[in-house]
Amino acid sequence: MGWRKSKQIAAEAARNDVHKEEPGPAVADVQAKPLLVVEGVERTFQAGGQPLHVLKGIDMELKPRRLVMLRGRSGSGKTTLLNMIGGLDQPSKGHIFFNDLPFHAMSDDQRTKVRRKDMGFIFQAFALMPLLSAYENVELSLRMAGVPGAEWKPRVEHCLELVGLAKRMHHRPFELSGGEQQRVAIAKAIAHRPSLLLADEPTAELDSQMAAQIMSVFQTIIRTEQVTICMTTHDPTILEVADHVYEMVDGKFI
Repeated sequence: MGWRKSKQIAAEAARNDVHKEEPGPAVADVQAKPLLVVEGVERTFQAGGQPLHVLKGIDMELKPRRLVMLRGRSGSGKTTLLNMIGGLDQPSKGHIFFNDLPFHAMSDDQRTKVRRKDMGFIFQAFALMPLLSAYENVELSLRMAGVPGAEWKPRVEHCLELVGLAKRMHHRPFELSGGEQQRVAIAKAIAHRPSLLLADEPTAELDSQMAAQIMSVFQTIIRTEQVTICMTTHDPTILEVADHVYEMVDGKFI
């Protein structure tokens, strides 16, 4: 066998090895390790001296770069679960692991440090500082996260451009529509590069057209920022864009 033929065979074998070692995006995504795992979580509150069981044994996973929705009526427990995932509250029973960290067993200070670094929050009422411009609101989140000042300007401009507000960045909240205010809130939530974004009814105050725009922004930032989004909703019109929907009724998934 000549050296040229041997070289061709070796090259073909190398290509086959690379193909075997590097699965396609779909296969790799299926094999991806969960960002967050919830195991047997229960939450009980005391109401009038009686126990109120709000969560009744929740098991779920959040995979990287996914849009996951918790759907249910008011009082179904979805916001309580979102608070558990974000470390704003602790379960009465069960375990929550975020990036392999035992979130359920950590102190308040430890969970706060994790939230500041790796999580972003979006609220139904936008939660913007009314006297600050869109630019200043996003910049404030970087200040609070301890991001070096040299990174503020390019990161703020990038995030506002990402949500389609590059030309409105110097407007204050009262000069923006509801949809635009929510997009500022999204830019603010992703500015410090979190791996998990939690959104509580982010489209509840918006009409259907604006809600669709927000969902389009979510899909864009999942792709460009490599973030996972978990959101609560009772709006059936936006469910089709979710990668997974957990239906909640009386504190349980159905």
